Amino acid sequence: MAIGSKELAPAELDTFEDSRLIEELRKAKEELFNLRFQSATGQLESHGRLRAVKRDISRIYTIIRERELGIRATPAPVEAPAKAAKKTKKATEAPAAETATETEEAK
Repeated sequence: MAIGSKELAPAELDTFEDSRLIEELRKAKEELFNLRFQSATGQLESHGRLRAVKRDISRIYTIIRERELGIRATPAPVEAPAKAAKKTKKATEAPAAETATETEEAK
């Protein structure tokens, strides 16, 4: 298995939406900065973590670029549960009823 975070396996990154990928990229860059700072001050205990974080960043950049080029499919949006769909249906029916009333008043 490749070196890297267990949470950021390529199969799992495929399921992330673009906004979540950007957020993971930001977190990884922040962690890399902190690790480099620890390394410079002599406080770093695990030098292998630097390599793992760099690979995670590269992996995220690759997935983002492949999606831009159309090589890798973007994940399908998750639909809301049935209960929430019923609530939205009622909300969409209400304005239709109001417009019907307004149309009758106009006549």
